[in-house]
Amino acid sequence: MRHPIPLDPQSPSEPDIALPPPPKPRPRGPASLVVLAVLAVGYTLWAAQTVILPIMLAAFFSMVGNPIIRALRKLRIPRFLAALLVLVVGVAGTIALTAQLAGPAAAWFQQAPAQMRQISREVRDFTKPVQQANQAAENFARAAGGDNGRQVQVVRTQLDDPYRALVRAPKLAASMLAVILLTFFFMVYGENLQRHAIALLPSRAQQRFTTGIMMEIEREVSRYVLTITLINTTVGMIYAGILYALGIPPQEALLWGTVVALLNFAPYVGPLIGVLLMLLMGFVTFDTPAVSVLPAGLYLALHTIEGQIVTPIILGRRMAISPLMLILALMMFGWLWGMIGLLLAVPLLVCIKMILSRLEGTQRWARLLE
Repeated sequence: MRHPIPLDPQSPSEPDIALPPPPKPRPRGPASLVVLAVLAVGYTLWAAQTVILPIMLAAFFSMVGNPIIRALRKLRIPRFLAALLVLVVGVAGTIALTAQLAGPAAAWFQQAPAQMRQISREVRDFTKPVQQANQAAENFARAAGGDNGRQVQVVRTQLDDPYRALVRAPKLAASMLAVILLTFFFMVYGENLQRHAIALLPSRAQQRFTTGIMMEIEREVSRYVLTITLINTTVGMIYAGILYALGIPPQEALLWGTVVALLNFAPYVGPLIGVLLMLLMGFVTFDTPAVSVLPAGLYLALHTIEGQIVTPIILGRRMAISPLMLILALMMFGWLWGMIGLLLAVPLLVCIKMILSRLEGTQRWARLLE
């Protein structure tokens, strides 16, 4: 019986396998460079808002129309005609709504100053003891400090130039026309532009991966934007019906319903502004205090039902965003772009969250937004 010969531990029988070198750590820039880059991007977004805002609005409107265009494509309608039909219906509806709201808005703004002066007199009567105490404190401080020979400075305010509106009108018309044209081109040529941009990637695997991510993000964000638009429009119509039931004329009720629908695009901030506006509208429109508070109370109840029951049931938890992140995004985009920034803040934050949740290595940042 032959026994196996033991191997020498100093001379292994099998050759060593060369292991691949460990990946080099990705170089990171200093924190000061990151801060400077963020400040530069923020300043660019603010300085170039004349160019950026029409593009952002056109992308937002195209996302609203893309699900409708897909439904029309299933009926074998060409994409060009489907986009043209959606755009014509949207522009015609906006013009008709503006024509209906222009008269009540102008009448209300003319009536509001006189009503506000009357309300201020009533408030002044309630706060007269406090004003008298403040006046006595000022007289005592003036007597204690002396006059010191100070002269009263008269501050002159410059009246609004009527020609300034004429100068701004062509710029506003050009911006609106740019938004309409860009929306049409995004609807028609957006897919081709996205396909050609993805074709610039070096490998097929990267192209397939990027195509899947972009198509999924575009479809989900479009569905989200369309759903939110329909929910806000329904809320505005219901509130207009409530105001009409309270005795407000139909056109004025439609005006406030449209305001409520637009403010509902900005969570937390929009409803807060809406409650204050409805409270002001109630005091201007009605005489008795109990009825004056009723529009604001009904608006708050309607918004609570929509925000706590209807929207979570329809959208689920996939699009849930942290309230703190929502407030920070509304503050940042509102400071950069005003009311348009408040309108675009939530869709932009949803896009950022979806992109981060699908890219490797950034899922933790996406969970930070939840």
